Amino acid sequence: MEEHEKYIVTSDARGNALKGENNYLIHLPPKIPARAFWSILVYDNQTDLIIRNGQPWPSVFHNAKGLVINADGSIDVRFGPEMLRANKSNWIKTIPGKGWTMILRLYGAMDSWFDKTWQPGQFEEIPK
Repeated sequence: MEEHEKYIVTSDARGNALKGENNYLIHLPPKIPARAFWSILVYDNQTDLIIRNGQPWPSVFHNAKGLVINADGSIDVRFGPEMLRANKSNWIKTIPGKGWTMILRLYGAMDSWFDKTWQPGQFEEIPK
């Protein structure tokens, strides 16, 4: 297995902690810099374990069946207790009343990650 880089997020664009009752979007620009693969997972802030939300594997990853890729090659990933305006493969369920952390892993990270010419967007809260 190749080494991987991690991008860890615990707050939204305004600096507020990520909350399970809110809905969020993160935009991943085109050409995600991972030679092998990339994945996003959500972790429970109380246990530091992968969130137990009823989904078989609470993640979005590079070759997920049904992953929606925008026309420009970017990807929008949504998080929240209900699937609002999202494809099932681009959504991770969160649990109301629980804080959480998102980790983006890049396996075989490329130069654009290290020189910061590629950066993921910030978490934007989506109004209900």
